[in-house]
Amino acid sequence: MGQEGTSLNIPPRKVVKTLAVGQEAEGVVKRVTEFGAFVDIGVGRDGLVHVSEMAQGRVANASDVVKEGDKVTVWVKELDREKNRISLSMIAPGTMTLRDLEEGSIVTGKVTRLERYGAFLDIGIGRDGMLHVKEMGRGYVEKPEDVVKVGDEIQVQIVGLDRRRGRVDLSMKELLPPAPEPAASPDRATPVVMSAEPAVQEDVVAFVSPFEQAWQEANQSDDRRRERRKKARVWEVPEEEEEEDLIHRTIAHHRKSKGL
Repeated sequence: MGQEGTSLNIPPRKVVKTLAVGQEAEGVVKRVTEFGAFVDIGVGRDGLVHVSEMAQGRVANASDVVKEGDKVTVWVKELDREKNRISLSMIAPGTMTLRDLEEGSIVTGKVTRLERYGAFLDIGIGRDGMLHVKEMGRGYVEKPEDVVKVGDEIQVQIVGLDRRRGRVDLSMKELLPPAPEPAASPDRATPVVMSAEPAVQEDVVAFVSPFEQAWQEANQSDDRRRERRKKARVWEVPEEEEEEDLIHRTIAHHRKSKGL
């Protein structure tokens, strides 16, 4: 694979031992395939740049980025010393890519364009993330331009990742401070504080069941009858006085009949 034309006289099985991960090199694209491109970096064995290592964003086809004969700058990504294989990358070490992102991470992005449904931000991975209008605030946001404008640099949180489709969903509202508690309205009634001691209430009419009411009326009727009987006894003559009076009347009648 491109061993001919090398400027170094290194045995093929020892090529990898002369390289180091992260090493920068200049190379020429020798062959382009669906999954990447083989690059001659002048060590006697071509290295492979996988399609996922050609740019920060998603690349559908290697031919969209390079073609045979292109001169490219690459970095050594991995070395397989057993199989004498070299993996290369066209992305500089330390550069953030879609594979480095994690849901929940906080990143800084620059607004690149606005749409009616949200804004797109460059977050440094070679592919813009999308900030939906509903993620711009805790309340209702009618239009994206009410919150951001092109060129603004803002902090956002990653709330969704689809690495296969190269999609990143962002949010601003997750980083906003919590909404303040609503102030008490002056027209609002003063809350009633319940006392530990029961309040003394006057003129409270106790509930009386029908049965208890009938029982009370019966007792009152008996009390009235007993009262009438007491009054009647005041005018009645005791039995002893009645007998004595009868005797006196009998004697008086007897004397009168005898002419005494």
